[in-house]
Amino acid sequence: MISLFKVKEKQKAPLGKKETPGLLRLQTDLAEIKQVPSYKVDFPNGKDDLMNFEVTIKPDEGYYIGGKFVFSFEVPSIYPHEAPKVVSKTKVYHPNIDLEGKVCLNILREDWKPVLNISTVIYGLVYLFMHPNPEDPLNSDAAGVMKDSPETFKSIVEKSISAGCYIGKVYFPPCK
Repeated sequence: MISLFKVKEKQKAPLGKKETPGLLRLQTDLAEIKQVPSYKVDFPNGKDDLMNFEVTIKPDEGYYIGGKFVFSFEVPSIYPHEAPKVVSKTKVYHPNIDLEGKVCLNILREDWKPVLNISTVIYGLVYLFMHPNPEDPLNSDAAGVMKDSPETFKSIVEKSISAGCYIGKVYFPPCK
């Protein structure tokens, strides 16, 4: 009998910070991420704030090879029932990323499903750099140049990555 009371007391004792189902799922997702040269996950607020982190993508092929692009991830407490909020912290000349850093990736919006995970989002971002999609743009200027003159687009991207450049009145700092 006494051991039953001890169990009840332990259940009532405060356990500190409560872990939400979203945090538990995120911990599983993060444990499954394999660190590879093309991307890296960092926790600028420390390991106590797993729901907010950064992913740095370094494409190893395509238009954006040699660049370094940082994205902030904000994971909602009801994750995976709601997609993480992903914003580019690096200003980049890309048809699917606008000047405010919003990312046009279907799995972050209408195609999000709870079976998807953080790795899927990271792979989606890597894919956007390998295969930008001018047919579904957030930056219509970049999409137009990519469709009308792929060589000009390639030149602008290379210049913006290596030295930075103005495109119109917008400055794209180097991101290597």
